[in-house]
Amino acid sequence: MDPRLSKPWRVRAFPHPIGRFVTTSAVEYGDSVAVMRSHPHLAAFDDEPEGERLPITVVLADRHAMHRRTLRRLLGVEQAVSVIDEASDLSSAAGHVERDHPRVLVLDLDMPNGSAIDTIRHLRARAPWTQIVVLAIEESALIAQQLLAAGAAAFVLKDRAETELLEAVARAARGEEFVSASVATGLEALRRTAHEELLSPREIEIVRLIALGHTSVEIATMLHLSRRTVETHRARIFHKLDLKTRAELVRFALDHRLIGA
Repeated sequence: MDPRLSKPWRVRAFPHPIGRFVTTSAVEYGDSVAVMRSHPHLAAFDDEPEGERLPITVVLADRHAMHRRTLRRLLGVEQAVSVIDEASDLSSAAGHVERDHPRVLVLDLDMPNGSAIDTIRHLRARAPWTQIVVLAIEESALIAQQLLAAGAAAFVLKDRAETELLEAVARAARGEEFVSASVATGLEALRRTAHEELLSPREIEIVRLIALGHTSVEIATMLHLSRRTVETHRARIFHKLDLKTRAELVRFALDHRLIGA
């Protein structure tokens, strides 16, 4: 077992789609952060005697065989992890999970044959025993929020996988939420802002698109809304955040890592 898992942690609470739970960790080492326990029925694993713990079974899902070999190598350094199957698209990944009942699914965000978010929602309903660790290229707090809200347990940047993936898998198997530190700061700010300013997920999405320079007509087309609806959201956002100009909104989006600098 990785000795870092025994480090002490602070206690804080964060909202979660299935309620509020006490976090079991904070930033305690390296560049990683685990911010909350996501699924309480997995808490029993924390109490298992060390010698009686079963390996963490994992299904790897990535469209590229070379990437899967790399992920298998990264996880193979820990005897407590066992990769039991691989998938190259979303439908086969879901099939492996429902058939093999792994403790963890490591899922690349850019997968063919469907939507990663829809697949996560499907698996949370059909396979609640499996925790999902998402690997992504984009350093986006908004994307992380959407994936975690759908039911993922962890969000790991691909360029941090070598140092973070094993830890993310271990924490996810224990029912803890794990987020790469460079995204976690923005995610916490985003959650806090959504709570304090009462911004809806749709409004947060529109904030990001406005900050990226899209017009109301373009946003309406992208989100399948009417222009009038987008402009109503826009006016409400500026009022809630007490902003006067688009430049102020761009600064807000940058500060909360809704867009890249």
